Amino acid sequence: MDHGVFIDGLWRDGGAGVFSNTCPSTGEIVWQGAAADANDVAEAVASARRAFRIWSRRAPQERIAILERYAEEIGKRAEAIAEVISRDMGKALWDSRAEAGTMKAKIAVSIAAMKERAGEKTEAAAFGSAQLTHRPHGVMAVFGPFNFPGHLPNGHIVPALLAGNTCVFKPSELAPGVATLMAECFKAAGLPPGCLNIVQGGRETGGALIENDINGLLFTGSAATGVFFHKQFAGRPEVILALEMGGNNPLIIWDPADIDAAADIAAQSAFLTTGQRCSCARRIVLPEGRFGDAVVAAIAERARALRIGAWNEPDIFMGPLVSERARDQAMSFQDMLLSRGAKPVLALTAKPQGGFVTPGVLDVTAASDIPDEELFGPLMQIVRVKDFDTAIQRANATKYGLSGGLVCDDDARWVVAYNEMRAGILNRNRPTAGASGSMPFGGPGLSGNFRPGAYYAADYCAWPQASQLAPKAARMTAPGFPA
Repeated sequence: MDHGVFIDGLWRDGGAGVFSNTCPSTGEIVWQGAAADANDVAEAVASARRAFRIWSRRAPQERIAILERYAEEIGKRAEAIAEVISRDMGKALWDSRAEAGTMKAKIAVSIAAMKERAGEKTEAAAFGSAQLTHRPHGVMAVFGPFNFPGHLPNGHIVPALLAGNTCVFKPSELAPGVATLMAECFKAAGLPPGCLNIVQGGRETGGALIENDINGLLFTGSAATGVFFHKQFAGRPEVILALEMGGNNPLIIWDPADIDAAADIAAQSAFLTTGQRCSCARRIVLPEGRFGDAVVAAIAERARALRIGAWNEPDIFMGPLVSERARDQAMSFQDMLLSRGAKPVLALTAKPQGGFVTPGVLDVTAASDIPDEELFGPLMQIVRVKDFDTAIQRANATKYGLSGGLVCDDDARWVVAYNEMRAGILNRNRPTAGASGSMPFGGPGLSGNFRPGAYYAADYCAWPQASQLAPKAARMTAPGFPA
């Protein structure tokens, strides 16, 4: 049995029922433990509150030193982290190794971002000086997703700790294992007890966490859950919310462009991590005619040839979806699209055991009532249009705004797309799923609440404090004021 609660630097069993996580590749139980109940969660928050009073007063350089040691500890355990992630949620081991590397790299990026975006400065003034500094919020609740169960919560926790906050982390119940290794790394790095507490569990555990006295909620996940959190904290402006909620992302492919390169970019945009990246392209917008036909054929050729297998099989491109439930949801979504007039270029298929599916490509040009929803899976929707203006309109026809892109060698087309496409991550001749840790990550619309993460996480982890400083009190003057 695994432990479900980490408080004050110690693991223990939670007070709620036992839950388990099954590897979607093999069907074996890879994590099992008792979830945190409401009392455990309240204790975790109280512990973080006590730790905050001390941690927030540590010199920034001391906090930086501990986080730099944490990066070293992550590096020592990179292979173990990658294997735990792949066993938990199924993605290819090379993909998880990249995630472990990103977790380590996040520390240096976060330190640079904090200094640039949430640092200190002093300016001379007639009365003395004007000073800007930044203060931590307090106790931050961090909700982790399953698709990047180490990197994405790490991207909240590291800048929050650097700023002087403390954290209570609820990992995804679909990928709980990496939290144990993260706690081990923080402990080895010398993070004081209580600065990071962990509560494993599902919806009930998360519900208990948001009912507690927290100062911030840092979330990556579905739009439905993010909107629920937004409503939950309506009228409570004192709680900082950072919500990253995915997208129904478009990729326009337009002549002139190399057909094989365009197909590579489209296939990787849609099918990386089995389509379980919030920045994956869901909709590919193409012109009518021979160029578009050739791109569709090349995409389908790549989709058929993708190597699919268990996380530890060599040379696979993608593993299974995170669960059999996710597999069934992908099949149901495809059935819905077909019932509304979509035409299969290459149908998504499922194996009876595990989360395995093959990639799907559907032409939805003539379909009606296509929902503006994010399916977390390798199902590409093709849209054919008559002209570039219509392509832009179709790309923007979504309530989301996370990522998008244009594959086209015409600079003038890019200028139009750059000015008119509504996406927080907008790439040219690159996959939509590619993002830089040294840039912000987020977008408008239902993709978030204008609190982008990655490099801009420093913004929501501290609040600015402006001060006017005079060495001595001096008499004040003003028109009509008594002398």
